[in-house]
Amino acid sequence: MLAAVCARISKDEPLTGLELLEIPEPDAADGWEIVEVRAAALNQHDIWSLRGVGVTADGLPVVLGTDAAGVTADGREVVVHAVLGSAGPGEDETLAADFHLFSERGVQGTLAQRVAVPSRNLVPKPAFLSFAEAACLPTAYLTAYRMLFGRAHLQPGQSVLVQGAGGGVATAAILLGRAAGIAVYVTSRSEEKRAKALGLGAVGAIEPGGRLPVRVDAVLETVGKATWDHSLKSLRPGGTVVVSGATTGADPSADLARMFWRQLSVLGSSMGTLVELQRLCAFLEQTGTHPLVDSEHALAAAPDAFARLEAGTEFGKIVVVP
Repeated sequence: MLAAVCARISKDEPLTGLELLEIPEPDAADGWEIVEVRAAALNQHDIWSLRGVGVTADGLPVVLGTDAAGVTADGREVVVHAVLGSAGPGEDETLAADFHLFSERGVQGTLAQRVAVPSRNLVPKPAFLSFAEAACLPTAYLTAYRMLFGRAHLQPGQSVLVQGAGGGVATAAILLGRAAGIAVYVTSRSEEKRAKALGLGAVGAIEPGGRLPVRVDAVLETVGKATWDHSLKSLRPGGTVVVSGATTGADPSADLARMFWRQLSVLGSSMGTLVELQRLCAFLEQTGTHPLVDSEHALAAAPDAFARLEAGTEFGKIVVVP
């Protein structure tokens, strides 16, 4: 079967290690199932994999991809929960010592025609979503859902600033926040993306570092060093910044005086649990919210999809359709 794989690691030119290969069909171990992939979304995680984060040269080639929606052998339409690990029932698998994702630790990823998945990782696909929309959920939308509701504990009528307006987590946060009655502000260097964010339901869109009309209850931070100072200054006293990434560097100034004087909270967040994915699906069904798909690409055109992701020109999620 055809798959998009990391064949070589390159920290400086990651896309040079991406190849389309014919690989053997997956085997389903006890407690696992084969899913025919109908759609798989790309994430920055895939670029980092090509740079060698989470993969090693002696484990190559490895099929890329963490997200998928598809059909099981018995005809069930499912969304694949991307988190793997040894957590027991009711435990938070993102805190397990062996927490990892598809395409890591020798587990083949989802950018293939078929993938082997633990049965417990299969969630019924919301019927009103297309496969492309459903494939957006396991990483970006689950990450945004947990940041908004599981970590920041935002309620209707409160406010949040999302640093960066175009990526998958940012657009997810706009749509989920709007559906929950939260006032969402965003930043972006792109005037076009700021306008699109307003079209999605953001109540305000400003340039990075710009002044907000109000101090917000929470900030969703995925950028890191370039926006950290602005994130802290944008919070109301007692506010919370939730961090799930640091694309511009992970070594910002802590600004401890501001943090203790204004009693700010800083919380980390990584992916989400199976239960949270189930709740996310229910939330989407109850609110009628559709994930935003930037573009769809055939698996044979995966290099074009990756080039779009690396360039950062997308608005929403880039999806590959095997």
